[in-house]
Amino acid sequence: MRDAMAHFMDVHRGMHGITSDQLHQAHQADLAVEKDENVHFEQAWADPASGTIYCLSEGPSAEAVQRVHERAGHKADEIHEVPLSV
Repeated sequence: MRDAMAHFMDVHRGMHGITSDQLHQAHQADLAVEKDENVHFEQAWADPASGTIYCLSEGPSAEAVQRVHERAGHKADEIHEVPLSV
């Protein structure tokens, strides 16, 4: 069933000065509840200087991705489906 899932890149802003430990904790919070929405968060990146975080996930919809982020305590500012990759 995973093969039919869409991929999403989401963006969080306003996280100036985020540390590696804080990014790890936020990612773990997503992983703790992702199965409830049939979502999987694959990776996260952060730029502490700009306060921007990017998350790559797969799941049934952008809404499902957002529900996971909301339950984990960090709603995404943008979620983009990314249907092509190389």
